[in-house]
Amino acid sequence: MTSSEALLTALRLSDSMLPVGTYTASYGVEQYLNEGKIDTAAELGDLIDGYLHGVIGPAEIVALGHAYRSAAAGGLEGVLAADERLAATTLPAEFRDSSTKAGGKLLQLLDEIEDGLFAPTDTAQLIGKYTAACEDGRTRGHYPVVLGVVCQQASLGCREAALVSAYGSVTGLLGAAQRLGRFGHTAIQALLLRLFPVMEDICDRYYETDLTAMCSFAPLADVMGMAHERADRRLFMS
Repeated sequence: MTSSEALLTALRLSDSMLPVGTYTASYGVEQYLNEGKIDTAAELGDLIDGYLHGVIGPAEIVALGHAYRSAAAGGLEGVLAADERLAATTLPAEFRDSSTKAGGKLLQLLDEIEDGLFAPTDTAQLIGKYTAACEDGRTRGHYPVVLGVVCQQASLGCREAALVSAYGSVTGLLGAAQRLGRFGHTAIQALLLRLFPVMEDICDRYYETDLTAMCSFAPLADVMGMAHERADRRLFMS
């Protein structure tokens, strides 16, 4: 791909217009706000910084990187292994459901809009096999894993794929906080700018990490996610 084609593909995959349902998930942010544990923009920024260091980097980016490399080698088993390990490290049921629903939607979208995004090699076969594995219940199809496969098949670099994933996760969390009415556009954009170097550092640190090193440590976020499942007031799916 030319650099402009790669950039446009990355923008497309990280855009909130992509109809995969990620806008319905807050991954615990709603519960933090409902319980009054976040009052200021600085506190929200610190929370998302914690997500990046505790979950997005060491779990999601590691899974994405492994899926990307496996797809590059034409190996479905490596993709399925990344899916299985990411599912095992994601404790709240809502988080797992949100991730797999978004992953399934992305695979469905690709099936419905064959528009020249992918090279006409073995791409359709690999994505088709992955989709079949999800439909057969052999794997769940977590969004970071699906995204890693899609980005590789669309000829984005692995680091760029990691940045697409991290950016999408961060803007999703920030967008949830904004739609809950606690923070304005200016504060959200300032936080996003502040988090850019953190995203870069996290992606550089983890996109080549071996799958066996995957981990997730965000105990309070996990507790908030589990509490959200039984909350009386919920705007978001997770």
